[in-house]
Amino acid sequence: MSPTDTDLAALVTEADDPQYAHLDSLSVADLAELMNDADGTVAFSVRQALPQIIPAIEAAATRLAAGGRMIYVGAGTAGRIGVLDAAECLPTFNVWPGQVQAVIAGGPPAILTPVEGAEDDGQAGRSAVDAIDVGPADVVLGLASSGRTPYVVAALDRAGQRGAVTIGLSGNADAKLSQVVDYAIEIEVGPEVIAGSTRLKAGTAQKMVLNMFSTITMIQLGKTYGNLMVDVRATNHKLRDRACRIVATIAHVPLDQAADTLATVDYDVKLASLMLASGLDAATASQRLAATGGRLRPALEEA
Repeated sequence: MSPTDTDLAALVTEADDPQYAHLDSLSVADLAELMNDADGTVAFSVRQALPQIIPAIEAAATRLAAGGRMIYVGAGTAGRIGVLDAAECLPTFNVWPGQVQAVIAGGPPAILTPVEGAEDDGQAGRSAVDAIDVGPADVVLGLASSGRTPYVVAALDRAGQRGAVTIGLSGNADAKLSQVVDYAIEIEVGPEVIAGSTRLKAGTAQKMVLNMFSTITMIQLGKTYGNLMVDVRATNHKLRDRACRIVATIAHVPLDQAADTLATVDYDVKLASLMLASGLDAATASQRLAATGGRLRPALEEA
């Protein structure tokens, strides 16, 4: 066994838990209950890491508020989770293209099909960071359940050299990734139901943390009004219907009036809400929103 193999064998994420030794002899009902019990422990593990998570989110929000980007870097399952979260930010929060993006080892083909050996290529990780011109305005968050994935560790190290705020999200304590980043987040969820299958509890923990990062950052940027997604990009029937209901709720007007006004401003929820709530025309309402940095609440309070 090589030194690298020995390192892997010592990781909690690779451990074989004896309580799961008879999975193949259990019924579907027993397996479902067992997996649900295991998943139920993840939220507690994430909560234990909040002291690590909170300052990292605060740093990310500061950079994005100044015009920077949030960039997720990962390999395999972790990389795909980053891709998913980044993709959801465009319709949910109407971020500008590239403001939240993801880099996955092996490139876009690896989203659907594993690219063998890609996660072990540290030079490729460094090159990927250089290719998207990471700089001091950006936040780069690396995801690695093992905490030692060469592609991710090298990419985050390079991002730090280029001046970016760097964050490492690992599933093991004392992770190698934690040693090269500004903010280290280590969430130990314990051995997986299937030993080493980090798409399970470790993947769930990563998704929960990225939910926090993207959602809380966007709230800090003024992309919600209360719990309403007022920067929603209304690109389909469901989202246009949601936009109408949001405007009607905020401005206290009938749905048809909300829909008519939205149609005149290209379904800009903030603009339509301010116009209807204040009686301002589109140009004046737009100027007021610009003066508040696009934040609807202070714009309404001035009305």
